[in-house]
Amino acid sequence: MTRFAQTRKVIFWEEPVWTPEGSPPRLDSKVCPESGVIVATPSLPEGLTAERRDELLKTLLDEVVASVPGDLLRWYYTPMMLPFSRHLEAACTVYDCMDELANFKFAPPELTSLERELMAAADVVFTGGYSLWEAKRDRHPNIHPFPSSVDRAHFARARVMREEAPDQAQLPWPRFGFYGVVDERMDLGLLAALADARPHWSIVIVGPVVKIDPDSLPRRPNLHYLGGKSYEELPTYLGGWNVALMPFAINESTRFISPTKTPEYLSGGRPVVSTPIVDVVRHYGDLEAVKVAASHDDFIAACDQALALSRLRGDWLKAVDVALSALSWDETFTRMNLEIGRVLAARELGRAELMAEAGVAAPAIRAASRTKPYDYLIVGAGFAGSVLAERLTSQLGKRVLLVDRRPHVGGNAYDEKDAGGVLMHKYGPHIFHTNSEEVFRYLSQFTKWRPYEHRVLACVKSGLHVPMPINRTTLNMLYGVNLSTDAEAEAFLASRAEPVEKIRSSEDVVVSQVGRELYETFFRGYTRKQWGMDPSELDKAVTARVPTRTNTDDRYFTDKFQSMPLDGYTRMFENMLDQKGLTIELGVEYEDVRDEADFDRLIFTGPVDEYFDHRFGKLPYRSLRFRHETLDQEWFQPVAVVNYPDEAVPYTRVSEYKHMTGQASRRTTVTYEYPSAEGDPYYPVPRPENQALYKKYEALALDTPEVLFVGRLATYRYYNMDQVTGQALATFRRIAEREGRAVIQAQTAAQAIAAN
Repeated sequence: MTRFAQTRKVIFWEEPVWTPEGSPPRLDSKVCPESGVIVATPSLPEGLTAERRDELLKTLLDEVVASVPGDLLRWYYTPMMLPFSRHLEAACTVYDCMDELANFKFAPPELTSLERELMAAADVVFTGGYSLWEAKRDRHPNIHPFPSSVDRAHFARARVMREEAPDQAQLPWPRFGFYGVVDERMDLGLLAALADARPHWSIVIVGPVVKIDPDSLPRRPNLHYLGGKSYEELPTYLGGWNVALMPFAINESTRFISPTKTPEYLSGGRPVVSTPIVDVVRHYGDLEAVKVAASHDDFIAACDQALALSRLRGDWLKAVDVALSALSWDETFTRMNLEIGRVLAARELGRAELMAEAGVAAPAIRAASRTKPYDYLIVGAGFAGSVLAERLTSQLGKRVLLVDRRPHVGGNAYDEKDAGGVLMHKYGPHIFHTNSEEVFRYLSQFTKWRPYEHRVLACVKSGLHVPMPINRTTLNMLYGVNLSTDAEAEAFLASRAEPVEKIRSSEDVVVSQVGRELYETFFRGYTRKQWGMDPSELDKAVTARVPTRTNTDDRYFTDKFQSMPLDGYTRMFENMLDQKGLTIELGVEYEDVRDEADFDRLIFTGPVDEYFDHRFGKLPYRSLRFRHETLDQEWFQPVAVVNYPDEAVPYTRVSEYKHMTGQASRRTTVTYEYPSAEGDPYYPVPRPENQALYKKYEALALDTPEVLFVGRLATYRYYNMDQVTGQALATFRRIAEREGRAVIQAQTAAQAIAAN
């Protein structure tokens, strides 16, 4: 508000102060000498009904507003201010939602309904962090996350401060401290455990106790509650600690918080120990200076580590300063002011259009074009783009331009008949499977299905072909044993499994489940070829995707719906995209279309780093190279896919399509897959540093609300076809709901499912 007050008159309306019953209502105003913000504090007599209270507040507020010339901007920190201010006409209404207030202790029962009303009235919504934004982003079309910022210079005084706070100066070192409100968000049991485990440490708690009984606070000789302090005093206390604490309870009241303390403590040059608050982990979890621990024992151990770190000055502090370099209230103000400016500009533009329709000249604003040929430009004609194009045109009557740089629709699922007349997949095998009835019903509008259950063999040990994933049959064939029950197979695997203290990598996952021999037989070589690195370097999720079974089920997937499009994927896409209002351009680059087409909204399904011109560098992907061969023989191999985990074999798998499609032909087509570091992006490389790089692009995407980023490339995730379809359908529902339109259900009669 200090920064807004530099160009606007800012009135900060406080909650009422209660005076003795019978006292006259009044409004006390004062101007902050440093900022120019006008602080208005109403005084009301006790004993009022809620209706009378709001009536008096409305009268006091109207008097203030009447004295301020010009358009009004309403800014709400809480919906509880709405009852006496909802009548005010405003050029822009802002809801600055800094916490999930309904989850707080003693939250008024009417708060939830008032928030719904405020959401409907707001022109723009700001949230205090990404967790809160994720929880509320479907509730407003113009909502933006703002993680906690910091006045770095103010708190950096703690790094050089020699003056001690009088009530802290006599406490023994080392000191661990917390400042902030002490309420239901504090894990009091954790405080007690820490004090008991380290009785020679001084644990300092600065801040008022609210909403909880002070008698419930743990009392220990080394626990010191110093009460509330002013903002100006906080660096002095912080400068007297070795380590800063955030001992938050993990409950509903802390689920969406984004504590300002984290950057403040770090600005003061103090290591931080926190419980696993989502936004703390998200934004600061990679810093050596921030230790995150869930259990009491782990929290105490993390405090030991942070204390040792506090006695060093070096790389950890440099990393902190780099991380904080982009944070400032000036930056937050600039971004918020930009969003408000967009609302005001759009409103003024709408006013000009109404004036023009009424025959009144509006020379101040000239729009380039009022009638645009396309409501949406969708980039990418794979599953994400095609599903959204179909939904927007068929259900909402939108005009859509769908473009793709490839000369065909369908993305990587594209199939075609080769020169030998065999239906094959140009970009490797695509097997449809899903547990989502919604997705299956939706796609059933555009294709009939051929039932197909996928089976894979692995070629090991001098040409032996065994089922993959590993099952009881695999073990019997590989080891020459006769395991006849699940229990016997489970015991066999357990006898070979090797204990791993902490599961960190793909290698750890497999070795801990089946032992090193099976890991080396099936996983190590295949993974090295597929990813270009050892499993010990890859995230544990890579091999967690492939289960190990103790039964004889040799199906690769166990989903409820497993089928192949009867006439192929390409025909399914062609049926999907046969819609009035849909224009398709293939073999064109987005950059060429962007500057020539007129459109209102953009949906981008391509690589998110490419959209932002690789601002932070390229996101790493693994690619594939394919060698297709048509053979003058009816069959080449016993199943659709055979894996080759041996590192000496240059390809990872061979696919034969007739098994999948059911096509009858005297010839057959097979595809050899060769993983590559270069080429079209297929698989995001699951490494922590790559995910950290994506988070930077995700932040840019979140700050680009005029563009919807949908699909695996746009969100840097490996999705199966059904997952991308589900994501696109969910995106469409949000679009329809934001426009106030009922979402029309897909016409996918149960008969179609039963028939196929």
